[in-house]
Amino acid sequence: MASAFTNLYYKRAVGTAKPCYICNKPTTTVLATINTVDFLYTCDAHLSDPGFASQVGITNDGVGAGGAKKMGLSPEEIAKVKAEYEERQKKKAEKAKEKEKDEEKGKDNKEGEKDESKGEKSSTPGTKSPPSSSASPPPTTPTHQRYTLHRDIFALRLAEHRRRRQAAQAKELAPRFPGAPATPLP
Repeated sequence: MASAFTNLYYKRAVGTAKPCYICNKPTTTVLATINTVDFLYTCDAHLSDPGFASQVGITNDGVGAGGAKKMGLSPEEIAKVKAEYEERQKKKAEKAKEKEKDEEKGKDNKEGEKDESKGEKSSTPGTKSPPSSSASPPPTTPTHQRYTLHRDIFALRLAEHRRRRQAAQAKELAPRFPGAPATPLP
């Protein structure tokens, strides 16, 4: 069965202090998943403990510091893959533009045929707004520090999430089941 959420938590500060997940001391630091499906309050001291969580580092080129090392990739290989990817994206964009131009030509031809069939010859085709540029703003990098929990701690979080989900399902199903007999057996 796939997990309900990924092992990627963002460090956030909150206004209300709650007990730490490990030591129960009040803390205003919380680790939460991207959709806040799971969150846990934790002391800053526990965040530096490798037995609890590890910080996920991002280098200036956007590649995880540990990810490339684990796969044994050199910076040259990474640059090559990036260049190939960018080239493919450019080709896709060019194809999309060509397709858009072909569609516009097809529409212009159809409009010209309609105008001629009605006996109306217009010297200028209908005014059209220029095609919107597909340039999107660059993706923003998250400002929160990212952490992955140790596999045992993450397993505890998954088990707790599963227990909560099963309790909610049991509570939902309980009214559907018949009650115990009220009369004693003979």
